Parts: sequence; C-alpha cells; structure tokens
Amino acid sequence: MFSKACEYGIRATIFIAHSSMDGRRVSPKEIAQEIDSPAAFTAKILQALVRHQVVESTKGAHGGFEINLNNIKTIKLSDIVDAIDGDKIYKGCGLGLHECDENRPCPMHDKFKSIRDELRVMLESTDLESLALDLKLGETFLKR
Repeated sequence: MFSKACEYGIRATIFIAHSSMDGRRVSPKEIAQEIDSPAAFTAKILQALVRHQVVESTKGAHGGFEINLNNIKTIKLSDIVDAIDGDKIYKGCGLGLHECDENRPCPMHDKFKSIRDELRVMLESTDLESLALDLKLGETFLKR
C-alpha cells in the first residue's frame, strides 16, 4: 500500500523520535542500519523529511537527525506519508486504472474507497509519540 520509500520513511521517523526522546541525534548511517535500509536510499528519504519539516538535521561533528520533543507529540503518520508519497494513497484506483472515479468506477471502487477512508483516519489520528513510546517500551520493533 505504501511505497518502499514511505515504509522506510515511517520507520526512520519512528527511530529518530525514539532517539530524540533519549536526547540523542542519530546519523544517517545509524538510521539505515537500524531500519535495515540502503544508506543512499535512506539519505534521500531523510532529505524529504527535512524539507517537509518532519525531522531536523544538524551538520558537523555532533550533528545528525532529531525531532523536537514538542513536535513528536504533534506529528501524525499522515505528515510522514505526505512528505514521502504525497496524497496519492488517498486518490488512486485499487486496480491502478487512470479513469476510475465515482462516475466511472472500477469493479473494486466502492470497497477500495472505504478502505482508503479508514486508512486516512488511521494515519491522521496516529501520532509519532505513541509509536516511539511503544518502541521504547519494547512492545514493537523496526527491524527483523
């Protein structure tokens, strides 16, 4: 459902939030290792997250990526998805057709539309803090 870049972006953001809660900045290399993502691909994803102000980047010897603790509470999964994939997840046809809409629906249109609507609610109501806390408590994981 999400692009590979978006999957990595979500995982990276959760890891950065988790590290920020511990008062640590993390390097792109550490992020890539922790989320099991290719380093160059991770760097591009991180650039998009910085551009959309989801994460912050500091250069230099003690640099790295972090998220302001106040922002961890307000960032929603939808913010991350928007930064990486835009809003196409809410608009696309379940069968990949270009002409599918309410007036000319594909065979899956109505069922897929309700799933997209539920997905939007979940993404817009899930905050980064709850995901990072679950990781911190060991209730979830980011790497197999």
